[in-house]
Order: sequence, then C-alpha cells, then structure tokens
Amino acid sequence: MKSVLNLFNYILRHKLFKNTFAYTFFDVARSAIPFLLLPVLTRYLTPSDYGIVAIFQVLLPMMVVFVGLNMYGAVAVNFFKIEKQKIKIYIGNVIFILLASFVLTFAIIYIFKNPLANLIKFPDNWLVLLPAIALFQSVFTVAITIWQVEQKPLPYGILQILNTILNVGLSLFFIVVLNLGWEGMLLGTAITSVVFGIISIVLLCKKQYVKLSFNKNYVKDASFYGISLIPNSLGGWIMTGIDRFFISSMVGIAAVGIYTVGYQVGMIISLLAASFNRAWVPFLFEKLKENNYSAKIKIVKFTYLYNMGIIILALFLGFIAPYFLKIFVTASFYSTYKYVIWVALGYAFMGMHHMVANYIFYVKKTYILAWITFFSACVNIVLTYIFIKVNGPIGAAQATTVTFFVSFVLTWILSARVYSMPWFKIKKIIQ
Repeated sequence: MKSVLNLFNYILRHKLFKNTFAYTFFDVARSAIPFLLLPVLTRYLTPSDYGIVAIFQVLLPMMVVFVGLNMYGAVAVNFFKIEKQKIKIYIGNVIFILLASFVLTFAIIYIFKNPLANLIKFPDNWLVLLPAIALFQSVFTVAITIWQVEQKPLPYGILQILNTILNVGLSLFFIVVLNLGWEGMLLGTAITSVVFGIISIVLLCKKQYVKLSFNKNYVKDASFYGISLIPNSLGGWIMTGIDRFFISSMVGIAAVGIYTVGYQVGMIISLLAASFNRAWVPFLFEKLKENNYSAKIKIVKFTYLYNMGIIILALFLGFIAPYFLKIFVTASFYSTYKYVIWVALGYAFMGMHHMVANYIFYVKKTYILAWITFFSACVNIVLTYIFIKVNGPIGAAQATTVTFFVSFVLTWILSARVYSMPWFKIKKIIQ
C-alpha cells in the first residue's frame, strides 16, 4: 500500500501529471461546449436531422484516413529521431504526401459520386467536398501534433478550443438564425476546417517547422508508416462508425440520431483517455529509451491503476446518465441514456488498448496493429448486425463494448511479444 501511495505522489509531482491535466482541461473545455449546447441543438434538430449529421460525422473520419494517411503519427514518431534541421524537411515532405493523397481521393470520389451517394444515402454535393475538408483537418492535426510531442499543451489547447468555438458558433448561426437545419452543422464544420487548416499552415511556416524540399527517402519513410496503418485506421473507423449505417438501414435514420446523442455522452471516457494518452506517449517513449527495469515496474504498476480507474469512471458515467440527460436534452431524446453505459465501457477498454498499443508504435511494428484492428473490425461487423437484430439499436452499443475488449486483449498479448515489459511480475508490482 505504501508503494502505491509513493507512486501516486511521484505522479502528482511529475511533469506527466501536469501535462495530462493541461490536455484534459483543454479537451474537456473543447468538448464541453458542444455538449452544453445539447439543449439547444435537440430543440432545433429532430432525431432525423441528428441522424444525417451522424452519417456526415462518420464519413469525414473515413475520408481523413485516406487523405491524411496517418501523417501526424509519422511526424510524432520521427520528431526526436531526426535532427532538428532535418525534421522540417521531413514535415515538408509530409505536406507533399497530403496534397498527393487529396488529389487522388478527390478524383476517385468525383468519378463515383453518384453511385456512392445512392449507396450511403448522402447528398453527392457534400460527398465531393469531404476530401477537401479532410485535407485541411489533416494539416491542422499535424500542426497540433508538433506541440504535443514538444510537450507544449498551451498552444495545443488554445488552437483546439478556438477551433471548437468557431465550429459551434457558425453551426448555431446557420441552424438557429438561418434555419438551415442539419446542413448548418455541416457548413460549420467545413468552414472551420478550412480556416484552421490555413492558420496551421501559416503557423508552421512562421515557426519554421516546414521546409518544402523534396526528399525521396522521407517520402518513402512517411508513406510506408502511414499506408501501413490504413487497415488499422480503417478498422478503427469500422469499429466506431459503421454502427450508424447498420442502425440507419435496419431501424431508421431517427434511431441513428437518438443513438448518436447517447454515444456522444459515452465518449466522455474516450475524451479522458485520449487526453491522458497525449501526455503519456512522450513520457513513455522517453522512459523506454532509458531501458531501466525499475522504471518499467513503475510503468506497469501505473498502467494497472489506470485500467481500474477508467473502468470505474465508465460505470459511474453510466449510472448518472439517466439523471443529467433529463436536464440536457428534450423529451424526444430521453431514451439515449440506455446507450451510455455500453459506449462508456467500450471506450474504457479502448483507453486500455492505447496503453499497451504504444509499445507497438515504439518499435514501429504497426503492421501488428493493422491485423488486430482488421480482425476486430470483422468481429464488430458481425456482432453489430447480430446484436441489432436481437436487441435493437442498443445492440450496436453492446457490440462496441465487446469489440473494444477483444481489441484490448489481443493488443496486450501481441505488444508483450514485441516489447518486453514485466506485466506479470506480481511480487514486484505489489511491493
């Protein structure tokens, strides 16, 4: 017990905790703004409107997979491995890759826009805009990733919050003042993405983080890293987004809207996990580089404490969901509470997944994650269909929980094989 208290005291005094608190504060503030607007949005948007918005919010991340190609991850991994004067050339070549992938993706979408629009029941005019929105969002992500790896949460958080404020402000103006309904939400996101994409380019150039000098080796390195993660990212998209398509097809678009509101509440756990992971990754990689056994024991101890804590938080969120949803949403959305506990538990397992997946990123064996995610995505597709068929829309949330748990267990097993950590040194851990 004493060692656990000492560990907590060490964490509270460490820069890791301070950065985690900063990231969490900014992410909570950013996410709280649209969350607090639920009373307004549920008044002006019907469940069907929310359903259309949900389809857009699912399609955009998929587009980011193909346009963004995980370039932010390539930058993060190489930021401390490449000399300072050369990293700006590396980032410049990342920009070249983003432009090339945008052109290719846009061309494919434009050629097949009509059959695609009919297949997914989404307006073709918005479909062809998605690659451009994804491009600007990808540039923005690269920019804030640099501040993340430099452990500078202040500029990271300020940009994130300003991005959200503009997005929410424009969306409210289009929905409430101009009465554009669901299309107002899409316009708000599109305009905000363009504005902050341009701001990111200006800041990257002003801070001399970018040098546009073509380098074949850097293009090859970044492309290999990013493309090898496409199955992983696409599988992640399937696990977090395909449920909306199943519900839309099997139940109806209004059910998608109700499900989405509950899903957003459950994703509070994802927010907390992601905020911690942003601060944890630079700290973890720094410690792993030292290759100190005593430090590894402390890391394992903390990981187990983290896992218990995030599950408790998920259960608590599910318990209080019925009470605060009666305050935040209109009567037509009250039933969303039943989805929260399942989604929250699912994202707790996903947070645990991130803690063990980081070792795979560290050794650059990302193809392992690709296979895990591909398998988990296949499991998710099957379970989502079966569970919705048996239990209705809540089956989609239950499938999310099971799938993320499977993903966590598989990732933990395989990460232990590629990087040795004292996961099961019980005597050392409990001392």
